[in-house]
Amino acid sequence: MKLIAVVLPAAVAALIAATSASPLPPPKLVGTVGPGFTISLKRGTAPVKVLKAGMYTITVFDKASIHNFVLEGPGVERDITTVPFVGTKTVTVNLRKGKYKFYCRPHESSMFGFFTVT
Repeated sequence: MKLIAVVLPAAVAALIAATSASPLPPPKLVGTVGPGFTISLKRGTAPVKVLKAGMYTITVFDKASIHNFVLEGPGVERDITTVPFVGTKTVTVNLRKGKYKFYCRPHESSMFGFFTVT
């Protein structure tokens, strides 16, 4: 009985330490550019409008060689895909409070979107 009284609390403490040491993966966002003159950024099925500050994984599906996907905001200016790339790219970014813009650089005047990080 004495062995159980010593081993059980140690096992519980080790389990709690192992559980709290595993961070949750960053939330996932999905960007799409092309095949026509369209660009989007979604979380699940909803367009991104407001996010909480923190780390995010963004997967961009670039479906046209004439487009790219750029993300700009506080501390971020990143060409996630480039012209003439077609395919999928995944990046992890730290989004800080402020206003962000995603766009296609060659067609920025018509292919863009905004979201806010709080």
